[in-house]
Amino acid sequence: MQVVVEHDVEQPIKPAFGRGCITELMPALVGASSGPTLPATFDSGPRVLLVLDGLGWDQLQSNAEVMPTLAAFDGGPITTVAPTTTAAALPSITTALPPGEHGLIGYRMVVDDEVFNCLRWGTNKRPDCRSIVPPTLVQPYEPFLGNRLPMVTKSEFRRSGFTDAHLRGGMLAGYRTTAVLVHEVARLVRSGEPAVYAYYDGVDKVAHEYGLRSEYRAELAFTDRLVADLIDALPTGTTLMVTADHGQVDCGDRIVDVHPDVLANTAMLSGEARFRWLHADGGASADLLAAATESHGHHAWVRSCDEMLDEQWFGRSVSADVRSRLGDVALLPFDPLGFDDPDDTGPMDLIGRHGSLTSAEMRVPCVTATA
Repeated sequence: MQVVVEHDVEQPIKPAFGRGCITELMPALVGASSGPTLPATFDSGPRVLLVLDGLGWDQLQSNAEVMPTLAAFDGGPITTVAPTTTAAALPSITTALPPGEHGLIGYRMVVDDEVFNCLRWGTNKRPDCRSIVPPTLVQPYEPFLGNRLPMVTKSEFRRSGFTDAHLRGGMLAGYRTTAVLVHEVARLVRSGEPAVYAYYDGVDKVAHEYGLRSEYRAELAFTDRLVADLIDALPTGTTLMVTADHGQVDCGDRIVDVHPDVLANTAMLSGEARFRWLHADGGASADLLAAATESHGHHAWVRSCDEMLDEQWFGRSVSADVRSRLGDVALLPFDPLGFDDPDDTGPMDLIGRHGSLTSAEMRVPCVTATA
């Protein structure tokens, strides 16, 4: 079945919950659902879900010549969630819930009046908050639909707060090289495991550092060989499904300051460069929305939080606690740029970015092949 993801360059692509979205992948993997709205499904034998962080459908299509293995898989695009960020999307894959329900509703969200980094599980003042912000309280739902699923991910993630939030309860088989990733997935299937979850972050890392240029294409070619090696290593009859958490946009050095008229109505910034939350100063959300639209509506979608909640961008149900983690107005660029926040620090100046709801960021693969 081919799923058509409707999109319009003039409007953001909203998550297609229940109509071809990453929230439907886990039920299909564990056999709780046949995934009737997914463009590709698992056969009756063993099942492997491989998440390639950062590989959008648009990027796969435009680089098919360097990814011949994946380009030949069956399937098509589905949507990720909003925001299009790893911190929100990976928990949506593992819990099968929208971000508004599982609670990890962005890369940087407000917890106890501080901007909290979900991937680092800390704030600028307190880099490690695991003891005071328990992952099981921020994200209370059991991953893998309560199944003790084997998962193959990087060894360095084993003790992180984000891992506790979105992978707890699974049986973690760590790897430090891609050869071991292939070995561990194949070993688990050969040992009789009916379903395995695996994760690789190389595409995302290279896109962030180099943009979508020659280095990125080299990484895509490498990743395609990784997929080919995995297919070759898996026992006959195993279905390998490949997906992603988001796509990418090459922003170069186009980082835009939030306009002073907007900042005059803003108490705090959160989110990320391509989904920048503005928190209204003194409750003046209407003034903030008007100023943001006037100053940034020519290169970004400007939406109030209430509008996004009404349109169910984050799912049908968003509790008051989760709502408190969001801002009042969001800037979502449709141009290839990001909005600056001096407090949003990282190890490098990013070139490839994601977070907004353009086709390049929202559409991800759902493709399969059988060994």
